[in-house]
Amino acid sequence: METQRLSRPSPSFRLRSSSLNAVRLRRIFDLFDHNGDGEITVEELGLALDRLGLGADPTDLRFTVETYIREGRKGLEFEDFEKLHSALGDALFGPVGEEGEEGDGEMEEAFKVFDEDGDGFISEAELQAVLAKLGLVEGRSMACVHEMICSVDQNHDGRVDFNEFKGMMRSISLKSA
Repeated sequence: METQRLSRPSPSFRLRSSSLNAVRLRRIFDLFDHNGDGEITVEELGLALDRLGLGADPTDLRFTVETYIREGRKGLEFEDFEKLHSALGDALFGPVGEEGEEGDGEMEEAFKVFDEDGDGFISEAELQAVLAKLGLVEGRSMACVHEMICSVDQNHDGRVDFNEFKGMMRSISLKSA
């Protein structure tokens, strides 16, 4: 399998809204922690990146990640993962500014991850595909995906538009604050 390299990092890598970023980062950590032991090993991280189609050279990945693993641990604990994420974000985008609020441009980038066909809506099939790529159990059940869409779909058209997506993301941010 050929390793895919990103030509430029997505600005949605690091969101400026710290509360939304913390919730998202915790979810990613839990997804990558394949065996649920509270640590992400280099192997688990490599597997997650492969599933997302973003394979990394195992030697490079090990070199980068191991500097963040605390002595006596076999993998990254959540706090270590946060530090690694922050360091990568600073290296790719520069330090976070004082703005504190996530711009619509970054929200649009996040929306595009789900809107695979670019029609301006997230369908049940698109949501299911992204959840499956992430290895989430919810991606296996169309009934679960339907329920997720319905919980956000304010105009009851069976899909999520950008404004509904923004509302959902902002409510996540407010609930976690």
